[in-house]
Parts: sequence; structure tokens; C-alpha cells
Amino acid sequence: MSEFFSALSEESFLQMAVLAGFLASLGCGLIGTFVVVKRITFIAGGIAHSVLAGMGAAVYFGFDPLLGALIAAVISALLIGWIRLYWEAQEDTLIGALWAIGMAIGLIFIYQTPGYSSDLMSYLFGNILLVPTEDLGFMLLLDSVLLLAVVLFYRQFLAVIFDEEFARLRGVPVNFFYLLLLCLIAVTVVLLIHVVGLILVIALLTLPAAIAGHYVRSLSHMMVIATLLGCVFTSGGLALSYAPDLPVGPVIILLAGLAYVLSALGSGLYVKVRARYAVRHSGV
Repeated sequence: MSEFFSALSEESFLQMAVLAGFLASLGCGLIGTFVVVKRITFIAGGIAHSVLAGMGAAVYFGFDPLLGALIAAVISALLIGWIRLYWEAQEDTLIGALWAIGMAIGLIFIYQTPGYSSDLMSYLFGNILLVPTEDLGFMLLLDSVLLLAVVLFYRQFLAVIFDEEFARLRGVPVNFFYLLLLCLIAVTVVLLIHVVGLILVIALLTLPAAIAGHYVRSLSHMMVIATLLGCVFTSGGLALSYAPDLPVGPVIILLAGLAYVLSALGSGLYVKVRARYAVRHSGV
């Protein structure tokens, strides 16, 4: 751990990696909270894994994989949202089919691309240590879009997440804001690809917000805590993986997963103790 902190003051690539982790954490906090509260992790997973089609096509045709990922993510978000709204009876099956189709198309493009693309492998499994400066600018732009959308439409998202029927009665265009939320999830998925890779992106999207949900009920407080936890997990994963030369993405997810398990056990124990205390002092 001490080796990491001494290297951090000298190595610019480590400083860039920490900054990339912080930028990704903002997306985790803002949008991951909606995913956890709305309980649409499976939908977010479908969006995330459909992204491989866009990345594979972008590499095959010589474009930036992140641009291909963003286009594919938004298209899959709209398709999955349309399925959720109009084909609810077959929602799980159709989303699972899109999930598989997206990955299959991506793998075909990868197979057809001449040579071995190490860059694409880093997008699949994450390589936060090799984030270029221009991608940091792209991540900052995506964060700005997310933050602006949440600030402008916070009340509408709140209504859609907690009570869609009441929101409709109040005249809120529920379908529009639901599809917008899925598009923001798509943007967040692209934001996280550099940090933990496409394979593990759902874990980092949901675990910080899930931990925050153990302790607070306010959506805005969950966002703040989840963002801070995301910063802790990404920087902590970097520090723990540096000396033994381990892959950073999996270490970040292991750290977040362990924190979630401990938090779930601790919060469950706290609830039981509090309930027993209440019973003892209630006179019953």
C-alpha cells in the first residue's frame, strides 16, 4: 500500500487512473441509485452486455470503441425500454435474447477483425491504468450529461421510480422519463467500461448504491454516499492491486463485494438488535 502512495505522487498514469475512478464513481452514485431503488439491475445488465455489439463493430470498421459502445448502449436501452413498456409479459425472455444477441454480434465482429485487439480486451476486462487523456475528457462530458439530467429532472425521476401510476395521474410523461433513465444507464455503462470492463460493470454500478441503501432512505443522500463509496472502491482497488501487480478491475469489484456482504450482515444484525431492544422496553 505504501508503494502505491509513493508512486502516486510521481507517476502521472496513476494520477490519471485515480481521476478516472472518481469520474466513474459519480456515474455510479447518480444512476446506480436509480437502478437499485427501481430494481432494474437485470435491465441494466441487458443494456451493458448489448454494448459489445457496438464495440466489436467499431473496432472492425476502424472507429473508436467507446463511440461504438455509446451508440449501441443507447439503442439497446431504447429497445429494452420499449420491450418493458409494451411486452411486459415476455420481458425477461426478450431482454435475455437481446443480451445474448448483442454479445454474439460483438464476438463475431471481434473474430472477423484482423489481428488481436489488445485495446478491445482492455474494454472487456477493464484497464484503468491505461486511460488516455482524451478518454478522461469524454468521461467528464458523460458525467456532465448525467449530472445535468438528474438536476433538471430529479422530481420526475423520483415520481417514476416510486409510483408510476401516481405520476401518470399528475400528468408526468412516465414513458418518456423511463426511457430517458434507461439512456442515462447506458451512458453510465460506457463511463464504467474503462474502470472495471464490460464484464464487471453491473457490479460497480449497483454495489455502492446498495450499500448506501442500508443506511439512508433519502435518494439524494444515497447518491452522495454511493459516489463516495465508488471513489473509495476504485482508489482502494488501485492501491491494493499495485504492489502484487493484480488486475485492477477484479480487485475493485472484490473490494466492493466484500464491503456489500459485510454491510448487509451488519445492517441485518443492527435491525435485529434494535427490534429486541424495542420489545424489551415496550412493556410487552
